[in-house]
Amino acid sequence: MKNISDKKIRVLIVDDSAFYRQTLSTMLSSMPNIEIVGTARDGADAIMMVSKHHPDVITLDLEMPKVDGFVFLRWLLKNSPIPVVVSSQSDQANVFKALELGAVDFIAKPTQQASLQILEIREELISKITAISCVPIERLLSRVSLQKESVNRPAYPVRREAKKIEDIQLVAIGASTGGPTAVQAIVAQLPEDFPVPMIVSQHMPPGFTQYFAERLNKLSRVTVLEARHGDLLGQGHVYICPGGYHMALLKVKEGVRIQLNLKQDADRYVPSVDQMFLSANDIYPGCVLGVILTGMGNDGKMGMRKIKEGGGQTIAESEETAVVFGMPKEAITEGVVDKVLPLPQICQEIVRRVLS
Repeated sequence: MKNISDKKIRVLIVDDSAFYRQTLSTMLSSMPNIEIVGTARDGADAIMMVSKHHPDVITLDLEMPKVDGFVFLRWLLKNSPIPVVVSSQSDQANVFKALELGAVDFIAKPTQQASLQILEIREELISKITAISCVPIERLLSRVSLQKESVNRPAYPVRREAKKIEDIQLVAIGASTGGPTAVQAIVAQLPEDFPVPMIVSQHMPPGFTQYFAERLNKLSRVTVLEARHGDLLGQGHVYICPGGYHMALLKVKEGVRIQLNLKQDADRYVPSVDQMFLSANDIYPGCVLGVILTGMGNDGKMGMRKIKEGGGQTIAESEETAVVFGMPKEAITEGVVDKVLPLPQICQEIVRRVLS
């Protein structure tokens, strides 16, 4: 893996808007560890720039004239795999198609009418570029293959005759950079009679989580929903926390309901994996299976510790498959992870722990 301190991260900006090309160039050029090697106005231009400059990371607009971002991504994956951050409008589901084609992550692109808001994404964009510039290309390629395999692979069977080793009543999953494909790889393989609820906090901006949930629902045997305030947890249902909110749980006479708390300006991670884990442990002490997947930062570490201390169980994705090993590494280093597994084995382990 490359050490980002050894040299500057070479970035190519691809966007049909001159305003965004200039704004992103100015934004990124202000960082001493980033070098803009060029800008391209469409996919055809980008192909030439990639062949000429061999950038480390690409920021990519999806909707462009002539050769759009999807055609470019297909070419890139086949000819010159490079980590890509997609910029997309929050009212479009196309970003998940881009992730399927090999993009690593995305940022929400403001509308032209609110174009000055693009300055607000500066910190997020820089952190994502820095993180994915270190990802080995073979890992990116394996994630694309795994995502396709997860949709076609049979579900892991539920062995009703087996005795449970623990009474797991809830599975809680947290993820960030690289997380959408990781979550899909797990949820798409769950058996349709999976007997407990699953809640998911994936760092994602508002406007995208609805499409994420709808996509997972189409690809999965279980029911996948974008969580709503007041939803009653149902057996075998997967609830995705909406962007811009934090997910918590509330015990009521009918069962357990979801609470959605609006993010605060000072919140670093949204949705917060820690807040979800802590609430899950409060409602299901000793009966939570916490899973931490790929992502940068340390969100989830404190919550994993509480789940472990409360008698619950914990799993972390291993470095060999995590696009960014930050979040799993923090929890592992903290000593609060029962088992470290590569992504292809995590769904099977979840099913085993819930039912075997």
